[in-house]
Amino acid sequence: MDFDLTKEQEMIRKEVRKFAQSEIAPVALDLDEAEEFSTDLTRKMGEIGLFGMFVSEAYEGQAMDYISYIIAVEEIARVDGSQAATIAAGNSLGIGPLYYFGNEEQKKKYLPKLCSGEALWGFGLTEPTAGSDAGGSKTTAVRDGNEWVINGSKIFITNAASEMTLGVTVQAITGTRANGKPEYTCFIVESGTKGFKAVPMKKKMMWRASNTAELYFDDVRVPAENILGRQGDGFHQMLQTLDGGRLSIGAMGLGGAQGAYDTALKYAQKREQFGQPISKFQAVAFKLADSAMEIECGRNLLYKACWLRDRKRPFEKEAAMAKLYCSELMGRVANHAVQIHGGYGLMKEYDVERFYRDQKLLDIGEGTSEVQRLVISRYIGC
Repeated sequence: MDFDLTKEQEMIRKEVRKFAQSEIAPVALDLDEAEEFSTDLTRKMGEIGLFGMFVSEAYEGQAMDYISYIIAVEEIARVDGSQAATIAAGNSLGIGPLYYFGNEEQKKKYLPKLCSGEALWGFGLTEPTAGSDAGGSKTTAVRDGNEWVINGSKIFITNAASEMTLGVTVQAITGTRANGKPEYTCFIVESGTKGFKAVPMKKKMMWRASNTAELYFDDVRVPAENILGRQGDGFHQMLQTLDGGRLSIGAMGLGGAQGAYDTALKYAQKREQFGQPISKFQAVAFKLADSAMEIECGRNLLYKACWLRDRKRPFEKEAAMAKLYCSELMGRVANHAVQIHGGYGLMKEYDVERFYRDQKLLDIGEGTSEVQRLVISRYIGC
């Protein structure tokens, strides 16, 4: 067994870490406080190749393996969850469905702009009454000649209402199958289409510098060629997209845990009580030891899932495990980090306060922790 990263993967970690520390860290607190999505940072992340990392060069992607992409998300999340969310959603949820299910014309039309970071794309699945129960979607699309007419709404959609947003992929009910269950189809809807409105969501507890939107479709007409893949394949496409997306959420949990741990360790080594650094007290040292151990476990689990995917082997069970473990791992580590900081850990001037808030979304997004346990239980035969 070889646990070493390649020279290219090590270089990606080094360069993305350098970028995150020099470009993101100085402004992360202010962007969070102002709830401001940064087009400047997003374009800079595009310039260093953080979009379209797993996409073929034929569509101006970076043609890298999935582990390289996950390392990049991890390193951004180590500094700021909001910017990591932009990268994770931009790749796994925005670019991914177009790349894996789009036809040649759709790929050539949209992917170059998305892979360069010039534009963003949203992934419209969640609805006000359909979160974990994705099959409870109510958005519909009805065929009218050579067009489809979409009506409904989506909520909590990342990257869907910024000035950089080029469009969204939206799942809608297009009929009823022979077994009586709804037929789902995915459609491409460009920003500016008549009847389509994207509204930014504010007052979030976490990812406050990430762009989150509510989407409204009021008799939105799109041409028949805007179907992604084939009619009726929507539910399968969404599930496959979520399998890959869980790896990026796992990377956000792992990176966030590493960032919280690094901050807590540095603070504990400098903060003195009773005449010595608090890192010398067993109660604090054990929290840091547990955190270091769990981060190592999480990294091995996540990287194995990516290794399986890169080799085109089944990885869905491991993706669910990695997403579940790494997201909850960040919660435990961030909680230790705040405790080690004491009262200072409750103040916005300290990064651990933001890590603590940002973690909670990871228990919910890309399938809740409860859904991940359900997925895993089915794979093991329960």
